[in-house]
Amino acid sequence: MPEYVIIGSSIAGQSAAEAIRERDAHSPITLVAEEPHRFYSRPGLAYVLRGDIPEKQIMARTAEDWRQLKAQIVTARAERLLPDQHQVKLVNGKTLRYDRLLLATGSVAVPPDFPGRELPGIVKLDNLDDLHHIVKLAGRRKTAVVIGGGITALELVEGLRARGVKVHYLMRSGRYWSNVLDETESHLVEDRLREEAVIIHPRTQLKQALGKRDKLIGVETVAGERIDCDMLAVAIGVRPRLELAQAAGLKIERGIVVDEYLRTSAPDVFAAGDVAQVTDPHTGRSSLDVLWSSALAQGRAAGFNMAGGATPYRRTVPMNVTQLAGLITTIIGAVGAGRNDDLVTLSRGESEQWRSLEPARAVYARWEANRIRLQFDDRHIVGAVVMGDQMWARPLYDLISKRIDITSIRDVMLADQSDAFDHLRQFYQEWESTQRASANL
Repeated sequence: MPEYVIIGSSIAGQSAAEAIRERDAHSPITLVAEEPHRFYSRPGLAYVLRGDIPEKQIMARTAEDWRQLKAQIVTARAERLLPDQHQVKLVNGKTLRYDRLLLATGSVAVPPDFPGRELPGIVKLDNLDDLHHIVKLAGRRKTAVVIGGGITALELVEGLRARGVKVHYLMRSGRYWSNVLDETESHLVEDRLREEAVIIHPRTQLKQALGKRDKLIGVETVAGERIDCDMLAVAIGVRPRLELAQAAGLKIERGIVVDEYLRTSAPDVFAAGDVAQVTDPHTGRSSLDVLWSSALAQGRAAGFNMAGGATPYRRTVPMNVTQLAGLITTIIGAVGAGRNDDLVTLSRGESEQWRSLEPARAVYARWEANRIRLQFDDRHIVGAVVMGDQMWARPLYDLISKRIDITSIRDVMLADQSDAFDHLRQFYQEWESTQRASANL
């Protein structure tokens, strides 16, 4: 019987193990887990930091779940992959043999490179240990500076404010998350942060962290401004963990290149999750996702194929539902301008496809704190941002992911934006009715 080895214990690795077991009830599965804390939801870290939920609610799997799967857990770091020998060498000296291997090594926070980066009190939010460290520090720290863009930086800002810490938020660009959100959306978020007494510093870049007697006392900006603080939170993006694959000679670009079955360039080696560079069947472009939903789907597909299946993974339109300054926000498809802002790469909860927007027309709707933005090409809605009321989130995902031709109402919507969503509502209801009728035939 084949031996399966999975390197990585986050959702891609977990879902792969479950998919393997569905097809193969008896073959051994070994999961190599580098973290001592396993099977938790990384997106849930922010909710624990804010105090919205207790830590136990982010535990995605229990030890009993793994006992039922009959999977062996090895706590160690994979040090070397030998594809020709079908072996993985661990840092503890042990060697694992495999017939099928999954690389689900995920991504890691990009470390800061400014002077003073080694000072105590400089934190990131990348894993459960980071969360525990931040919570401990926040209990006795008064002022924090947060740098970076994207979802993780905002999670740090909100989490620290919720714990009573005064927060300065430094943004290198002129507004929040400018490569994904438009100007109005950015300002909606910023205004809500200011209501929570967050001090925002646009177009401000950190030069160095300042210390005295091995203690963080503040930061200096490129413009020469000094901001006193006793905590500095860094969220400048994440990068896929490619070291193992790279040293083994696998094909690497921005991530590990995989085919439609999530196979890498090495025989019997698959990849899934943040580390996998997957091709979009609609555009022919390959991209990275740092999304929980994508990692879960890829892990299941890889596990199925590792166990003898032959079903291609079909990359879906990336979608994430998150909170931005308390506003529930759904981001679907291509919505951004592709510019760089405060991130050197992607942030957790983001897709490269969001930034791949070609020249397109947009339709907007806003009422109170709610807002919707739609992006069109010649025949389709290609992306959407839904902030606040989520009534339109599911219909828009249907229309975007299924590439429904909206030519019949596109020009009318663009010409008369005040009634655009009335036209879209009628179009969607008619389309949905047709789908139901076809299903009943």
